[in-house]
Amino acid sequence: MTTELSGDLKQLVADIAPEVIRWRRHLHANPELSFEEEKTAGFVFETLKSFGNIELTRPTKTSVVGKIKGDFPGKTLAIRADMDALPIKEENTFEFASKNPGVMHACGHDGHTSMLLGAAKILSQLKAHLRGEIRLIFQHAEELFPGGAEELVNAGVMDGVDWVIGAHLWSPLEYGKIGIVYGPMMAAPDTFHIVVKGKGGHAAIPHAAIDSIAVASQVVTNLQHVVSRNTNPLDSLVLSVAKFIGGTAHNVIPGSVELTGTIRSFNPELRDQVPELMERVIKGVTSAHGADYEFNYEKGYRPVINHAEVTKIVEKTVKNVYGSDSIKHMAPSMIGEDFSAYQQAAPGMFFYIGAGNEDKGMIYPHHHARFTIDEEALEKGVNIFVHAAFHFLNE
Repeated sequence: MTTELSGDLKQLVADIAPEVIRWRRHLHANPELSFEEEKTAGFVFETLKSFGNIELTRPTKTSVVGKIKGDFPGKTLAIRADMDALPIKEENTFEFASKNPGVMHACGHDGHTSMLLGAAKILSQLKAHLRGEIRLIFQHAEELFPGGAEELVNAGVMDGVDWVIGAHLWSPLEYGKIGIVYGPMMAAPDTFHIVVKGKGGHAAIPHAAIDSIAVASQVVTNLQHVVSRNTNPLDSLVLSVAKFIGGTAHNVIPGSVELTGTIRSFNPELRDQVPELMERVIKGVTSAHGADYEFNYEKGYRPVINHAEVTKIVEKTVKNVYGSDSIKHMAPSMIGEDFSAYQQAAPGMFFYIGAGNEDKGMIYPHHHARFTIDEEALEKGVNIFVHAAFHFLNE
């Protein structure tokens, strides 16, 4: 990629930045839940169609895939954006706040979609300069397991892909910074459900009952030993009980209590061991008190583990476009992301785009009812996607 073309790319991105913001605001005002993104996918399809030079398909009714084929033969780079929103009632009051009660783009997916639309518009105009193919993956249902990524991979959208990249607008990272992580980046998010079965009775006569609340409380406490005493402290592992449901009245000992929570891990061997370790604790505690239990464990997405060579290329791209000072090397996080499904099909990397801005009051975390992003970050995402396309395919 020549210096002259690089300069042209920056100007092209700057020229369409206001349009990218308009797309983001339209999507933000019209959010749709996971597996329900029919209008969103329709908007994306029609917008891509208006650009020309893009082969479009609909692998599922709520997803869109576009192919931009360069005028010269070469390899294939896939770029992914997710499109779904969350079941949250928005508390922001700006004019483009959600029009869909109880549904909100509270994680930046509206921005991800808009950034990839911006990159698609520019790259579709530059196919005469491209070697190989850019594959644009507009994915449904990142927020809801089993997720849209696995479904799209099974549908063949990664066939023939040599590399895959994606990005996440990140409010904890200040605007202007690009977060790079080598190796493990995001954890595998598994879930569990436990029913502690006691014997109901009068709260004033506890000896005639088996107190499921008391037993379940000990289960919660003792499950922490799975992390602190049963696993290597050098292996990252989170075990959180996030829901405790039991009881109907102040004077009734309930017959059962339900516990639900999440396990986060990177090590695949440890991930396989955790259910057995958990059940040993649950069985021991419940049997010691004459109670019984049910235990269900469901594996979620795989961990996101960035490929070293792909990460180097993206980091080089960021340095070339924004300089070394823009890069922040970040530690792994225990959140989950189904981008990992694409990494099973091709070497891939995921990066953060700083979207927080304390001076503008953009301080709320992801999945918060007042979450929003610094929209100036959208231009940075488009710039990196467009320049990365030339770095991967033409160099």
